[in-house]
Amino acid sequence: MRLINDSIIQHIYKMRHAIQDVEDMLAHISEGSNVNPHRTVIPVDEKNGSVLYMPSSDGTNYGAVKVVSIFPENPSKQLPTTQGTILLTELTTGRHVALVAGSYLTRLRTGALSAISCKHLARTDSKILAVIGTGAMAFEQVLGIVEVLPIQKIYLVNRTTEKAEQFAERLEAYGVNAQFEVVTDADKAVSKADVVCCATRSTQDVFSASAVKPGTHIIGVGSYLPEMREIPVDIIPKAAAIYADDVEGVQVEAGEFIAAAEQGEWRFDDLSGALHELVGQEYKRNAKAITIFKSVGAAHFDLAVAKGVYRLAKHLGVGEDVEM
Repeated sequence: MRLINDSIIQHIYKMRHAIQDVEDMLAHISEGSNVNPHRTVIPVDEKNGSVLYMPSSDGTNYGAVKVVSIFPENPSKQLPTTQGTILLTELTTGRHVALVAGSYLTRLRTGALSAISCKHLARTDSKILAVIGTGAMAFEQVLGIVEVLPIQKIYLVNRTTEKAEQFAERLEAYGVNAQFEVVTDADKAVSKADVVCCATRSTQDVFSASAVKPGTHIIGVGSYLPEMREIPVDIIPKAAAIYADDVEGVQVEAGEFIAAAEQGEWRFDDLSGALHELVGQEYKRNAKAITIFKSVGAAHFDLAVAKGVYRLAKHLGVGEDVEM
């Protein structure tokens, strides 16, 4: 078994790799051979945390199980909020071929999904991005979006301006070439934006529906429990198209959409479809249409990037081989 840690992954595996591997998986999903049982979520209420167990298989070559823990109080202990590991199994003999660190890959594949949504749903001339929440998940969101759109200005919205300023410095050091502006008023940022990306653990709307201008693409990646919400419920019925990474997952986990359905504002039958349905075809958007992509995560996307990392690590001869 090959052990591949986060430092190796970050050195060899970039956003462009993740986008390509996730796009390949989306095409594979369209063919119908993959297996993706629903995740098991174990809440840890006393720590405001949760542990998720996520199995998947591409049906032919590899299977995987990702175990990811989300403990929001960890930064106060100098520990990451999200920690994950992916066990990769080849399906010819059932050998467990790799144990891959999953924290960075979780963020990277989510950023890749958002990037792919932008390729299909955002206006191709989108130049202004508003990022609401500058925590751990948001960094790779920006990297994915700037990979596929000509972003020139990025508004960063966070309750703590110092954290947002540090976030901007990290992006600049990474090589993101854009003008940054830190604001505490989310509506100000949203009113200027062509793309709005929410990456928070909020339990209430993080911006006003009235602030959204025509032609905006909205991305929600933070809320993953029924009690969470980021996207305003009253913008959902106004969207011309709403796509999800995992349709079944959104119905039980995406709080804002659950609330919209419960309030009679919208129905899950109105969901435009899953992201994989856009692969290989063009979505013809009206320039003034509002579009939404909601991501709750699904194990086959973790499998996609874990396979990509394993193959690249073997090719480059990196990682540690151990007997188990």
